[in-house]
Amino acid sequence: MSVRLLPLVALLGLPLPASAEAIRVSLEGKAALGEGVPALLVHIEEPIDGFEVKLKRSDGKTVELKGGGKPGITRRVALEQPEGKFHYEGELTVRFPGGAEPGSMPLSFDTEVNGPLRMEVRPEDVDVAGRKLRFTLSRPAAKTEVTVKMDTGKTAFAGDVDFKGAPAGTPLEVKWLPAEGKVMHIRLRAYDTSDFYTGVDLYPWQVDIPHEEVTFASGRSDIPPAEKGKLDASYRSITDALNKYGRWASLRLYVLGHTDTVGRTEDNRELSLKRAKSIASYFRQRGLKVPVFYEGFGEQSPAVPTPDETAEAANRRAEYIIAVEDPSLTSAPFAPRWRKP
Repeated sequence: MSVRLLPLVALLGLPLPASAEAIRVSLEGKAALGEGVPALLVHIEEPIDGFEVKLKRSDGKTVELKGGGKPGITRRVALEQPEGKFHYEGELTVRFPGGAEPGSMPLSFDTEVNGPLRMEVRPEDVDVAGRKLRFTLSRPAAKTEVTVKMDTGKTAFAGDVDFKGAPAGTPLEVKWLPAEGKVMHIRLRAYDTSDFYTGVDLYPWQVDIPHEEVTFASGRSDIPPAEKGKLDASYRSITDALNKYGRWASLRLYVLGHTDTVGRTEDNRELSLKRAKSIASYFRQRGLKVPVFYEGFGEQSPAVPTPDETAEAANRRAEYIIAVEDPSLTSAPFAPRWRKP
């Protein structure tokens, strides 16, 4: 989050009184919730006997403070307030040495305390093939900084997109031109109209590892010794992919288990879950350093649709997916609950 220092002297075109030569006032008008509050800064330029600030906030709250100091001192008047925008009206009175007549300065200004700026990017709003994505902000949008990088190392887009204060919740869209290679990284940094910002890094890709399927004994989830060679070959393929794509971000391996439709749906789900765990555990024991997750989908996400009680070998399978974030599963029958072995 960023906060700018805004000038205050003679706000709204009010004339400067004589006291302005002895006192200068500025405003820290914006703050992030939980990270500070707005403040009126009283800069003492010449000798004074003291000053007094009286303010009334737009919701009726009053602020009064007396202070003083030597030339060169700055006094901070903290403006404690809840989240939102408020207007203040009031006066600053200065007492001078030697019994001179006090001077006064009218004050009129606005402050703002903002909660976290929230951005929402749904998986379905990232259209890599169409070279565009959509997102929304929780407050009016000023602009976003966008960078799109390809696996060739080239940048498909790097620049700002102006949203001209689009209202909160408006679908905002960014696009980029065709570029050689595969999109590996999209970085967004979006600003609201108060110059607060939030950002997100997207990695809209995943790698499916081709492999030979492990054959389990009927109803069993332990890996037969004769099948471990298949997993060793898959481990080498996974390691190669991690070495290739690991420079882009921290990667994860996801193991998905599936069965055919022979047996009860609940039993098949449990069996696929246990088999996926066995495979994931094997990769971890082989020395895989990246996080490994697994889930079982039983008979509910078949590669080949079949009637119930059909012994279809193509459906007794596993998937090995490398990704930065949870993989996009278009045919998942339910939201996966990824587990670690």
